[in-house]
Amino acid sequence: MIVKTKIFELRDKDYKNLSELAQAMEISVSQVYRVREGKRNINQKFIIGAIKAFPGHKLDDLFYLAPESLPINNPQGSVILPQMSQRA
Repeated sequence: MIVKTKIFELRDKDYKNLSELAQAMEISVSQVYRVREGKRNINQKFIIGAIKAFPGHKLDDLFYLAPESLPINNPQGSVILPQMSQRA
C-alpha cells in the first residue's frame, strides 16, 4: 500500500497555486510539484505540511491508502505499468 493525497483537489478552494500551497505547508514548491506528478513519494514532512495548510480537515480528508502498482512484463519483454484509478 502507498499513501496518496487529496490536497490537490482541496487546494483549488484555499490556495491560488502550488507556490501558495507550498508556502502554507512550509516545504519547497518542487517537492509539492513532484508529489503531484507522482515523481516523489509522500513523506512525513509532506504530511505535516498538509496538516498545517489544511487545519480544518481530518487526516482522512487529506490522505488515503492505495494498492501499490507493480510492473507487468509483456511477452516482448518490455514493462507495462498498470493504470490506477484515484479516489476523489
